[in-house]
Amino acid sequence: MHRGYTNGCWGITVNSLGMIAIVIDDYDAAISHYVNDLGFSLIEDTEMTPEKRWVVVAPSKEGARILLAKAANVKQKSAIGNSTGGRVGFFMYTTNFKETYENYRSRGVEFIESPRQETYGQVVVFKDMYGNKWDLIEKKYDAQ
Repeated sequence: MHRGYTNGCWGITVNSLGMIAIVIDDYDAAISHYVNDLGFSLIEDTEMTPEKRWVVVAPSKEGARILLAKAANVKQKSAIGNSTGGRVGFFMYTTNFKETYENYRSRGVEFIESPRQETYGQVVVFKDMYGNKWDLIEKKYDAQ
């Protein structure tokens, strides 16, 4: 029985993206930003060692989560805010663009452009507290 890639899937295995890491400099400041400014939920905050914690946040119960990973050396510190080389690297989907945009603005989130309409939906680029660029997107219902 062939279990290779056919008709858009690999055999019977199902994979999904569960978590990504964002390099930060301070756990408590990062938690405050993602929870209070961006409206994420704090999923887990477990001390691993006196210097290291396992901190997970997420915008909703569905989809990928974010591990807030504190930089532990000079090389990791140099990646704070630049994990994608200055490109938009994170994509936040919303079902209410106007409300989310206004909430973020009122909380001091930095937008680097004005909202715009694209073929796939409404979008605007913002930066998290570290300078990582995010797209805030409300997809059109017919967009994939």
